[in-house]
Amino acid sequence: MTARPQVDAVLRQATESREVPGVVAMAATERGLLYEGAFGRRALDQPEPMTLDSVFRIASMTKAITSVAAMQLVEQGKLALEAPVPDIDPTLGAPQVLEGFDAAGAPRLRPAKRPITLRHLLTHTAGFGYDMWDATLGRYLQTAGLPARGTGRVASIRMPLLFDPGERWEYGINTDWVGRLVEAASGRPLDAYFRDRIFAPLGMVDSGYVTTDAQRARRARLHHRQADGSLLPQPLEPPATAAEFWSGGGPLYSTGRDYLQFLQMLLHGGTWNGAPLLRPETVALMAQNHTGAIPAGVLRTALPAMSCDVDLFPGARIRWGLGYMLNLDPGPNGRSAGTVSWGGIFNTYYWLDPVRRVTGLIMTQILPFADPRVLALYGRFERAIYEALPAA
Repeated sequence: MTARPQVDAVLRQATESREVPGVVAMAATERGLLYEGAFGRRALDQPEPMTLDSVFRIASMTKAITSVAAMQLVEQGKLALEAPVPDIDPTLGAPQVLEGFDAAGAPRLRPAKRPITLRHLLTHTAGFGYDMWDATLGRYLQTAGLPARGTGRVASIRMPLLFDPGERWEYGINTDWVGRLVEAASGRPLDAYFRDRIFAPLGMVDSGYVTTDAQRARRARLHHRQADGSLLPQPLEPPATAAEFWSGGGPLYSTGRDYLQFLQMLLHGGTWNGAPLLRPETVALMAQNHTGAIPAGVLRTALPAMSCDVDLFPGARIRWGLGYMLNLDPGPNGRSAGTVSWGGIFNTYYWLDPVRRVTGLIMTQILPFADPRVLALYGRFERAIYEALPAA
């Protein structure tokens, strides 16, 4: 059964009603491509249509790629999941926990009770956070005068922990430090490692930290959701320049077609198009529950312009694997228990269902994150894909 008519209708209606300015969505099964479609425009104030090769800022969808890089090095014995991470920086080697602020407003810090492991970092249980979901951390960043993460300076991620490693889950800069560990263990800058060990083998020709002029011409523009529900297009950000480090947590550019290649590699147990990136047992390990009884996935915004509250499956049991969110229960739109997924702050999302053997993604460029209209569209797209699958 073809997925095209019903999925086309879902995506076309969303752009015609201006729920989103434009959208690219794709899905694949273990047999290959199931659906791909592009609707709307790259920017509401420009005539260029959204196309299948439109380039997006995928933000935290970068994290899954960085996690795969780290697990390649675990397979090679250059990194370990359980041992204390290599002491490449005092932030990792001698972590400090932020306990609050004294009467004068100075931060109160103490040494962490235990070392940080790679498993902690990959599962967001190390203690690091993001200021957009934690006001205490936002206060610390202002007090300490740390540079913004977008500056590409290592000092921007030298933050204290919000709790001792392993004690709870909080989404944060953990994967930035995973990227630094990949660089230290491989002896290569992260952009070069990604290019040679992941992008080139998978044929991801439009993925990287810096866009070419031709890729920039295909960029989808960011839009801000206004209070009345309308969308305000924003100018393109300046081209990326050389930085002290490339963040493993966020700033990659990619296309739907490129990222689907990456997802198909995971769907096929670590090998795609004849390129073996990971062993099947490693891919299976990444999709297991690595936070135990610790709940994950729920975030309360401290910066509403950047993110809405995040609770993608209210009431469901959500945990974390080695690099992505894990549903312990079936989802309302078709996904099986055991599905892994996540997204990026500009409202790009993916899921991979190892039971039904299907993976999909949907890409827009809208702030704030977890925009209710985009999430509703994501759900309708997912449901249409599952309705097109053969009965389980």
